[in-house]
Amino acid sequence: MAENVIKKDKKNYKAVDFLGGRIFTDERVSKQLPFIVFLAFLGLLAITNRNWSEKTIRKMEVLKDSVIELKSRSITYSARLMDASRPSEVFDRVKKAGLGLEEQVDPPRRIVVR
Repeated sequence: MAENVIKKDKKNYKAVDFLGGRIFTDERVSKQLPFIVFLAFLGLLAITNRNWSEKTIRKMEVLKDSVIELKSRSITYSARLMDASRPSEVFDRVKKAGLGLEEQVDPPRRIVVR
């Protein structure tokens, strides 16, 4: 008699039962429903995390490109400043501006106060 009860509880589900919704009325499936919902929530959480990570990686790549561009600009401006601050270049600019300044011929001397 116990064998008959075991055989009655064991059902083979078909695709028609799943598509028709009859599978959700079974007691064994309804007991597992909270676990299924929890698994679905974890799946959505994993998908969301993946999308967020990919968006962050894309932003990082854009920022890396802009850092490289800004670094090259910085090097260019630094080279221009080095050229502009050479004593001969400064002297030529002062002469063109007509400020009446002259280049110092004597080296600087230390002033000693007693």
